[in-house]
Amino acid sequence: MAIPSSIRFLTVIFMLIFLCTPALACTSFIITPGASADGSMYVGHTNDGFGASVVGHKVVNESSQLVYVPAADHPEGAMRAVNYDPNSGSDEPTSVKEAQAKPLAYIPEVKHTYGYYTGSYGIINEHQLMSGEVTTGAKVQPASDPQNRIFYSSELSNIALERTRTSKDAVTLVGQLIDQYGYYGTGETLLFGDPTEAWVIEMCGGTPDGKGGLWAAQKVPDGEIFVTANTFRIRDIVPGNPNQMYSASLFPAAKKNGWWNESMGNLDWLKTVSNGEYSHPYYSLARVWSLEHRIAPSLNLSPYVTDTYSKDYPFSLAPDKKLTTADAFALFRDHYEGTVYDLTTGPAAGPFGNPYRWRGSFDDHGHIVFGEIKPGAWPRAVSEIFCGYSYINQGRSWLPDPIGGIVWFGFAQPAETVYIPFYAGATSIPPEWSDTDRSTFSRENAWWAFNYVTNWATLNYNAMIVDIRARQQAIEQRQFTDQPVVEENAKKIYDSEGEAAARAYLTRYGTANAGANLNDWWKLSDQLVVKYSNLMVNDFANGTTTLTGYPDPWLQKNEYQYGPRIYEVKELQKVVGLAYVNTTVYTTPDNELNLIKETQRTNMTQLIIGFLEGRKPHTGQNITHRIMKTG
Repeated sequence: MAIPSSIRFLTVIFMLIFLCTPALACTSFIITPGASADGSMYVGHTNDGFGASVVGHKVVNESSQLVYVPAADHPEGAMRAVNYDPNSGSDEPTSVKEAQAKPLAYIPEVKHTYGYYTGSYGIINEHQLMSGEVTTGAKVQPASDPQNRIFYSSELSNIALERTRTSKDAVTLVGQLIDQYGYYGTGETLLFGDPTEAWVIEMCGGTPDGKGGLWAAQKVPDGEIFVTANTFRIRDIVPGNPNQMYSASLFPAAKKNGWWNESMGNLDWLKTVSNGEYSHPYYSLARVWSLEHRIAPSLNLSPYVTDTYSKDYPFSLAPDKKLTTADAFALFRDHYEGTVYDLTTGPAAGPFGNPYRWRGSFDDHGHIVFGEIKPGAWPRAVSEIFCGYSYINQGRSWLPDPIGGIVWFGFAQPAETVYIPFYAGATSIPPEWSDTDRSTFSRENAWWAFNYVTNWATLNYNAMIVDIRARQQAIEQRQFTDQPVVEENAKKIYDSEGEAAARAYLTRYGTANAGANLNDWWKLSDQLVVKYSNLMVNDFANGTTTLTGYPDPWLQKNEYQYGPRIYEVKELQKVVGLAYVNTTVYTTPDNELNLIKETQRTNMTQLIIGFLEGRKPHTGQNITHRIMKTG
């Protein structure tokens, strides 16, 4: 029997799927105006890069930079280059990747393109159109093809910011570009929000002829919050739903591929085109749960689900209380604290609650292979050690676009970064933010300032995070205090001198504020080095040094009691269930072991009180030993 061409195509693609490992994994959200405290729209995104990758003989660094692309006019007949994305997860041969240093293809340019910020993906444009992204798994992840598949989500997000002003227009354009020019690489989700409305568009390969692509889009209801984390979040596609859009090829392709038919009821987008979560169970859904649980604890959402296609976590939800900008920042500063996935507790967190983990092969960002049970993996947090940058876009309908739009941008790990405002109307970015290189340490590079502080903090996280948060909160609170003053000044200039003058003012503010904060953060890093050097807490201003030691439970688990404390070491190690309290007691040298054994038969507290109050040491024969409390 002959194999249909569509099956042959899918067979080849499936062979490629598990050879692909995308370089980025992200967490993103939308907070609609009705869900925010002041009526702002927020679009947040963490850009989590796994370091450098090798393309041929060249090392390609993940993008950890903020780039400003100015508005431009283009002549009739101009063409726009479409660049290949080496982090697309498509299984390109090395020779192809090396060749993709030049544009993959060209499309007709439009007469005028808007100014916007971008990084690995588009961020925000001058008209307050905001964007976010996450990588997702898909059943078909085809390679690029200059004739049939020229777009990945990165260029789609940039073009949407160049050419559109509203979220609905953005998803409409992205869908049209996929239909016309084709899609390659991993599944992807793009978030778009303008000051009044927000949409989500999800995309992947999968058309049997290998041309075009599949996509679905859904509006986020005002008053609700959308959360996504490396898994598709759109579910049932209902024809005629005014709050949904989808590719014309979706239903025919799903049917021809054998993924769906009418007898199955509504087409479930996630289940139809995707294998669900990345890497391992809860890699994605634990983050979705954590953020939704914090947004609406009254829903009592369970951290556990039955499978990767669970519908337990809604597409969007109303918050228990409306969120402020500071609340939006806090969503990204999550290590599952206080939950079943808490990364600040347990043996792997060490004695000082370090939430970050050395990743092993089973923690890598890859695809779930059904039937494979991995030995185990660390929970994937929102704030991860490998984060390149994160941001929270803010849009406000009551202000002119250059003033109303802000990208609150933070390099490196969200939990320890500072979110610094750059206004949508600004026309340049400080070089410390746009000229970055993660392969060489440099104090001229803003990314290194924030990444350095986090890495130093892992030596004693519980202690240093107090200093970090104090400085972080001081800077961010100062910016919140300055914000209405800056915006009032900008609005006066806008009204009296014009938009160009207001943009120049906002550019100067952004540059000066960012520079001051960068200097402050380097100062903090120096202070942390001095204060916590040599595994002590040093206060040189007061001339004191504190020996903090380790937490008592950690000492108990690591058998600190068997350390050097009496001479009968071998006999000491034979004592079963040895436990101590953190107190010094006294006895005669010939009675040391008897005292220790007696502690196993007598109430610990009363025994120590007895020694401290009633038993006097022999002069010249004192011996002290630390006793660690149980429990």
